[in-house]
Amino acid sequence: MSLDPQTDVSPAQVRPGRTPAPDALDARTKTVIGLLLVSSFVVILNETIMSVALPRLMSDLEITAGTAQWLTTGFMLTMAVVIPATGFLLQRFSMRGLFLTAMSLFSAGTLLAATAPGFGALLGGRIIQAGGTAIMLPLLMTTVLNAVPAHKRGQMMGSISIVIAVAPAIGPTVSGIILNALDWRWMFWLVLPIALLALGLGAVKVRNLTETKRVPLDVLSIVLSTFAFGGLIFGLSSIGEAAQGKELMPLWIPLTVGALAMAGFVLRQLVLQRTDSALMDLRTFTSKPFVVAILMVLVSMMALFGCLIVLPLYLQNVLGLTTLQTGLLLLPGGVVMAILSPVVGNLFDRFGPRPLVIPGAVLLSAALWGMTMLTDETPVGVVILLHCLLNAGLGFIFTPLFTSALGSLDKSLYSHGSAIINTLQQLAGAAGTAVFITLMTTGTTTALADGASAVSAAASGVHTAFFWGAVVSLVAVAASLFVRRPTNELPETVLPH
Repeated sequence: MSLDPQTDVSPAQVRPGRTPAPDALDARTKTVIGLLLVSSFVVILNETIMSVALPRLMSDLEITAGTAQWLTTGFMLTMAVVIPATGFLLQRFSMRGLFLTAMSLFSAGTLLAATAPGFGALLGGRIIQAGGTAIMLPLLMTTVLNAVPAHKRGQMMGSISIVIAVAPAIGPTVSGIILNALDWRWMFWLVLPIALLALGLGAVKVRNLTETKRVPLDVLSIVLSTFAFGGLIFGLSSIGEAAQGKELMPLWIPLTVGALAMAGFVLRQLVLQRTDSALMDLRTFTSKPFVVAILMVLVSMMALFGCLIVLPLYLQNVLGLTTLQTGLLLLPGGVVMAILSPVVGNLFDRFGPRPLVIPGAVLLSAALWGMTMLTDETPVGVVILLHCLLNAGLGFIFTPLFTSALGSLDKSLYSHGSAIINTLQQLAGAAGTAVFITLMTTGTTTALADGASAVSAAASGVHTAFFWGAVVSLVAVAASLFVRRPTNELPETVLPH
């Protein structure tokens, strides 16, 4: 049997009346996507790199815990404010221009943070960093959707999953290793050359793979989205701080402002999308695969960020490990997800999402239920095993969900879909952190009131957090049963394997 010399596809695999699909991306596209992947990994890593460093910063800069928390909260707030506008930016401006803008902002913010003489300059650097970070991930997703054929997207989305999930997961490990030997400023000095190299390569190598068009910018939508997503992120972050007695203002203020602004934002988008001028087109939610995938992504991101905040506290406050030991013990889980993501992407291209998402959701839930049994006597090996199991479950979930969700949309909605997914990830991350911290603090306080020792009380708080996290994970298990491969995500030119 002969193969087509241009496509390497067997004639028997080609459906009648259709043109064979190319199996390989051209060199330019591979170079651009590869550069976007590496750059996105570097910028997303910085979202969680500060978590382990906060105690050191409190001492060096002579600031309180509530003030230091703004280095993380401010980053998330900026992401939540900028990402909703990326749907407009990706349509209006060239891919090359957005890449150079994003990496320039990130590099400038990194330099400012590295040279910061005090807290104000450091916070300013983090905010500028976040502005660049907020552009990069939607840019990467939209580029892949436009440049990669549908039957090969799973493989590419597997690589994107490494950026989305693994980079934040290993942030604490990276910072723990750096802080064990160097000053906190080296967290930025070591990243700066990589960012500048990516910027330089981008200036030379990146060419436009997407088309632009003139779309109107609705200023009122920008204002409403700023207060909506900013207010909700700040309010959710404040729940965790309030549980520790560190809130900066009454919780009802940011949450109420955010909820009211969100209602106004949704109504405004429903009006504007009639003329295809919405900042964030909500017609994406008319796709059932998109809605189901979004629900599972929200639960999964809550679990990921909740564990990122609770597990280090458990390892240090209950098991008595050092910051470096904690960071290193969390590394195997990140490695497991990094190894699985591209493998899962290839499996998705062959079998679709359901055979992957269902066992992934079960693994996620099993890991969280296992974590409810952690005590002050649990062997470290068991903790590592459970963390690896959790990340394995997430590894089976993220790639199929991102691919199915965005692949179910019309091409005109790709940029809006990626903006929505990335915005809601920020909300889910903040909610996961807030809920897990609140439950842990409540459980600890109750145990102390009942006369438990400090260590036993902390273990009780961890149990409470993971118990309710495990209960919520059952929602992901139920939702996984409704995941379907969208019809326009099936190979258009080649028979399914």
